[in-house]
Amino acid sequence: MTDLHLLHLEDNPADHELVARALARAEVPCALTLVDTLEAFQAAVRQGPVDAVLADYHLAGFSGLDAWDWLRAEGIELPFVIVSGAIGEATVADAMVRGVSDYVDKHRLARLPGALQRALDLAAARRAQADAARALTESRQRLVELTEHLQASIDRERADIAREIHDDIGGSLAAVKLDLAWLARRSTDAEAQTHVQAALAMAEHALGASQRIMRNLRPAVLDQGLMPALQWLTRTFAERTGLAVGLHGRLRAPLDPKVDMVAYRTVQEALTNVLKHAQARAVRVEVSDLEDFLTLEISDDGRGAGPAELAKLQSFGLLGLKERAQTVGGWLDVATAPGQGMTLILSVPLGGATTPEPETAE
Repeated sequence: MTDLHLLHLEDNPADHELVARALARAEVPCALTLVDTLEAFQAAVRQGPVDAVLADYHLAGFSGLDAWDWLRAEGIELPFVIVSGAIGEATVADAMVRGVSDYVDKHRLARLPGALQRALDLAAARRAQADAARALTESRQRLVELTEHLQASIDRERADIAREIHDDIGGSLAAVKLDLAWLARRSTDAEAQTHVQAALAMAEHALGASQRIMRNLRPAVLDQGLMPALQWLTRTFAERTGLAVGLHGRLRAPLDPKVDMVAYRTVQEALTNVLKHAQARAVRVEVSDLEDFLTLEISDDGRGAGPAELAKLQSFGLLGLKERAQTVGGWLDVATAPGQGMTLILSVPLGGATTPEPETAE
């Protein structure tokens, strides 16, 4: 076993010898260094190594708690055992409340090895806990960075696919429509006209579907800003589903494109969840960037969700929205109860001065 490096703050050499003998009798492998002033104590701690401190309470011109307070002020975590004569229960209680590891009466030094070992074990457990918490924090940070990287990659892939659909499939379908229209103008056969018109209708449907897929993959309307994009999204959702969807609020200035995308996808996913799960009749979307915060609320009058169902939702769509919000430094709150609808609130901190724009309401 490696020798412990113990620092003994004591101004009585005889008491120092007694402590050394108590540790030797208990076969505690240690190097015990004596210091008798606060300045010498501070220098020894800075020079190190020190595994634990044994400190008298009553010292010339100061107390052992002064040394403890200095350690705390310096942010130094060390096991600290007061080894002193009788100092009273109130003083012992005060020392323990302030974080001192233990107290051992000089007349009962047989307790010292056990008290020292407990203090060392507690310090080791605290270090392990701190290391685990630090590792967890670092792991979460890496997860956030990975999520941001994956989301950026997904958005780039979506943009690339949308571009290919527009350039390749969209162009081909437009050419097919032109050729079919040419045939329709020149064909006099009634049966052929029927087939040509059916093919034209199918091409028109396919072209509309490709345009809809392109907008879902990368809505070009976002290039005009978040509010125009949300206007288009809520209007087309209402037309497609028959639900009453209202968009209210304003933005005072353009936002970062990353924030635009996060806000747009949040509303898009929220509307999809309303359609799939809420059994709602109306949805209200409110947008604001007051006090340098983007606040986006999506509320429905549907059936809401209880804790068990909400936990299930949290595992899928809502969890993805929360992770997406974190990529721009934001967060997502959920308010719901059975029979009381559901409200999603996206909050994203913004920076910089803004100039008011006209309020938008639908």
